[in-house]
Amino acid sequence: MARERVLVVDDEADIRDVLRITLEAEGYEVQEARDGQEALELIRRSTPNLILLDFMMPRVDGLGVCQVLKKDILLQHLPIIMLTSKGEVLDKVKGLNAGADDYVVKPFDPMELTARVRMILRRTARALDANPLTKLPGNVSILEDLQARLDTAKPIAVCYIDLDKFKAFNDTYGFERGDDLLKATARILLLAMRELGTPEDFLGHIGGDDFVLFTTPAAAEGICRKVVAEFAQAAPSFYAEADRRRGFIEAKDRDGQVRRFTLLTISIAVVTNDKRPLAHVAEVAQIGAELKEWVKAQGGNRWVCDRRGE
Repeated sequence: MARERVLVVDDEADIRDVLRITLEAEGYEVQEARDGQEALELIRRSTPNLILLDFMMPRVDGLGVCQVLKKDILLQHLPIIMLTSKGEVLDKVKGLNAGADDYVVKPFDPMELTARVRMILRRTARALDANPLTKLPGNVSILEDLQARLDTAKPIAVCYIDLDKFKAFNDTYGFERGDDLLKATARILLLAMRELGTPEDFLGHIGGDDFVLFTTPAAAEGICRKVVAEFAQAAPSFYAEADRRRGFIEAKDRDGQVRRFTLLTISIAVVTNDKRPLAHVAEVAQIGAELKEWVKAQGGNRWVCDRRGE
């Protein structure tokens, strides 16, 4: 796996040396630039994962580098940690206003510096992968987090959440109302997870009306029960009064045939390593797909947990 690359930009060679030694000891690949102009040239040739940027430099200073990068649509996402002199509050404010993500005061503590680098890189990766509608982690984060949890072999419950008849709802009421429904579903899931789960639980948005939640087997049942109850209560409010009273809408199915669809429901399939070991995300996904197909066939506002052994 390629190492994450950090560009260190400072006109003082001693500072660059300390930063390079500190970051390389943590496994990062380090590039160096002596001023802002050199930094911009390097960035355009080989984009780093993060920039450590001194505020005061010759030619182009840190503020100028920030302003240039934030105007470039291909580079504006680059995370920047500004290096400022002790007590220069105005420098910090100017840097943050120009688009810096964080700042570190010189002289810096190596442990604090590396902690901030790790935090910003992690946050940036999540932000770039986040679902644009719900802002929940997307597929890359979901797969990486799940595989990391499986590798520990600790108890885990993977809850696959799917809305039933969402396409018919979306076709009838439009994408804006559909987006509102998805955001409301995300809130229901997040609140249930926070109330009944553990601090290590994870919620991701696979896409469309598909979500996934990682928790413990002990917490899964309570979370699922609450989600189903909350969704069953909330879903009818998204329909027009006439459709709500009637209990159905008419829309085209996937074959183009007009038929009746009852009101939205939710289905949850739970895969755990309670009865059998789980080693790979593909294995979990296959079991989850089988369970979800079964529970959707039973009629929505239900959840099912896989209790089969090997």
